[in-house]
Amino acid sequence: MATNTKNNIKKKDWVSTFTLVGKAIIKNNSFEIDAQSKKSNWVYNSLNLGIDCGEKYGVIYTSMMGGYDKQRTDNVIRTKGKDEENPDRTDYTKSIVIAWEDRFNEDILATVGNDQFYCVGLEKVAEGENKGKTFYKNFLSTYDAIAYIKEHIVNGMIVRVTGDLQYSEYQGNVQVKKNIKSIVLSNVESENDFKATFRQSVLIDKESASLKNIDKDKGIMYVDAKVLDYVKEINGVEYRGNYPYTKTFEFKMDFSNEVLTRKTFNVLFKVKKGYTQITFEGIFIEGGATVMPTVDDIPDDIKELINIGCYTEEEALKLCATNGKNEKRMVLIKPYIRKRYNDDGTTTNIVQRFEERYTDEDLYIDIPKIVDSANEVADKTNLDNIIDSSKSDNKTESSEDDMSVSYTHLRAHETLSDL
Repeated sequence: MATNTKNNIKKKDWVSTFTLVGKAIIKNNSFEIDAQSKKSNWVYNSLNLGIDCGEKYGVIYTSMMGGYDKQRTDNVIRTKGKDEENPDRTDYTKSIVIAWEDRFNEDILATVGNDQFYCVGLEKVAEGENKGKTFYKNFLSTYDAIAYIKEHIVNGMIVRVTGDLQYSEYQGNVQVKKNIKSIVLSNVESENDFKATFRQSVLIDKESASLKNIDKDKGIMYVDAKVLDYVKEINGVEYRGNYPYTKTFEFKMDFSNEVLTRKTFNVLFKVKKGYTQITFEGIFIEGGATVMPTVDDIPDDIKELINIGCYTEEEALKLCATNGKNEKRMVLIKPYIRKRYNDDGTTTNIVQRFEERYTDEDLYIDIPKIVDSANEVADKTNLDNIIDSSKSDNKTESSEDDMSVSYTHLRAHETLSDL
């Protein structure tokens, strides 16, 4: 297999995470337990979980997968260790390799960084001083986390799910997978408090956005940005590095004030040179979200029924609601302001926007052209033949040729906050 040596795109200050709050949708095919791969000795568990995030956001699907090679005696989990000076933090330079059979060894787990675990909290403590509080259980392997989730999750249970966004491309379309890192009970009771949010770093150049490329009815401007994510192989060429996918996002704008609109564009999207990196907070709108009408949208004959008291206005609005088209939208709302912890114990608030973070040359991928069986030359920019994509610069646990854990920068205490 040919190997590409120019895969040096490095990520810095990069964020790609999601948070969902809503009702778990459990179907007959939501889980696969101890499934056997048809191509190898790989035994795996998988989870495809829908979260009903309410009328505004729709149903968002998330996933988990992991397993082991039943013929190998050296299955391992690769992870990161704790910072010796600050045990609450992870030292990402400290790699740890844990034998598969040692994945529950408490002494070994005590050396692992807090954010390297998969957190599940789907039970309430039955007795004792913590009675009624959520019981949290951490797993080093998604294989074990999925089995535990299956035993404790209930259809309609209101949960808070967090994790990482994973980008890949298939037949010219960039797809976004939502990989679960934590799933816990939420204390949210009203659908009005459900949410489907994300934080995503993007790269924009002077061609990415224009006030001519807008939809005034939706109140959005289209943004063709690049996102970096890991890929193992492109067109039969081993790559193992970050690839700049092009993804169309939507940015929410108020076009009623032309001066403010222009100022917003100039502050956030005007790029003089190279690629600006900026992290946004945004929302998902997916899966045929329900479109709620206004009173003006209600037909006259139904308005008459409201006037004579047969229906309340609220009842009529719900009855006239329609299901939108099956869409998958990622709407950017505002730039993310990060709190940075300084060495002296103070904090500084920073807008995550970095000008000229990359140049065109930085993002150029030099993939050799591969001749296929029909002696046709493959296009080096065509990603239709990507074999595998994963979240980390290291192999993830779900790959069949190794056992490892995908790395994330979410701390355990951040994962469990705002339940």
